[in-house]
Amino acid sequence: MTDLSAVKAALKSQRIETPSWGYGNSGTRFKVFRQAGVPRDPYEKLDDAAQVQAATGVAPVVSLHIPWDRVDDFAELGTHAKKHGLTLGAINSNVFQDDDFKLGSVTNADPAIRRKALDHLLECVDIMDQTGSRDLKLWFSDGTNYPGQDDIRARQDRLAEALAAVYERLGDDQRMLLEYKLFEPAFYTTDVPDWGTSYAHCLKLGPKAQVVVDTGHHAPGTNIEFIVAFLLREKKLGGFDFNSRFYADDDLMVGSADPFQLFRILHEVAKNNGLAAETGVAFMLDQCHNIEAKIPAVIRSVMNVQEATAKALLVDLDALTAGQRSGDVLAANAVLMDAYNTDVRPLLAEIRQEQGLNPDPMAAYRDSRWQQQIVAGRVGGEQAGWGA
Repeated sequence: MTDLSAVKAALKSQRIETPSWGYGNSGTRFKVFRQAGVPRDPYEKLDDAAQVQAATGVAPVVSLHIPWDRVDDFAELGTHAKKHGLTLGAINSNVFQDDDFKLGSVTNADPAIRRKALDHLLECVDIMDQTGSRDLKLWFSDGTNYPGQDDIRARQDRLAEALAAVYERLGDDQRMLLEYKLFEPAFYTTDVPDWGTSYAHCLKLGPKAQVVVDTGHHAPGTNIEFIVAFLLREKKLGGFDFNSRFYADDDLMVGSADPFQLFRILHEVAKNNGLAAETGVAFMLDQCHNIEAKIPAVIRSVMNVQEATAKALLVDLDALTAGQRSGDVLAANAVLMDAYNTDVRPLLAEIRQEQGLNPDPMAAYRDSRWQQQIVAGRVGGEQAGWGA
């Protein structure tokens, strides 16, 4: 029998990190649809993130992206975050938008370009020192489009060299989270294409290097929950980039395409102690809200993660283990399905009320009339995001 008080305590202590770029303009390779009231700088992104935290109570951390969120004074930005009840989270590097990186960044055949990329990664660690951030998140678009374009093994050597230099620069309480992605924008080989490649590099580097799982970065049909269980077993799961996919790296709202998959992933997290703070798993969103309103979309994603987590915590592990050990396939499966089919919205509404929050986060945001304020007030200046 599941201890409901323990379930509620776990849900109250849950923390979901939202991405600064999720509040700005974003789009596809075809078009960016600009919206009224979109933030014009990192300070206004934090103002919007504070609305998500006010509505949900579980989203007090905001990831930054460099150079998109570069400011003159990161201490001042941290003070602004603190004023809103927020803290600055992972620092995300960007070595994929400069013309020099067309043929790769840290894996480029040109040592001068590799040096430029490495200098940026080291700058991100400097920023971590200023913000107090624990995590440096690395994603590389590096790869090739054509057979014979470059030496596959040599690119791995260059990657390992750069990662080692960054690892050496990390402080005692800082971590490197290495992301992987099946393809795009490289279409023949990607230099970090899967969890095994990321895991191998992290294993060689040491305990401060861990794997981050972006739920949209896999081939169709990939059993992501197996990857999560394996990495938790090896103490190498550093965090998630939660989003949802239909075809490729769609970066849609988490749980929108396959909520059952999100539940299965979080079941492995919950049963393997991944929700405990000491495990160190960072639960981050990585999404691009192209056609939907930004702040409500982030709120909805946070709620989707909460609901999947609540269902995962309701799994009767004793009954599940009994079914597994006795070889009763249907009984074991039924335990999972019973939890998944539970309507946890009343439970989450009760928890929010106990925390002094509106039981309906979407209604809380709507009632705040924040959208009307920012549309009226954010006039002039250049909107943050990918541009037109």
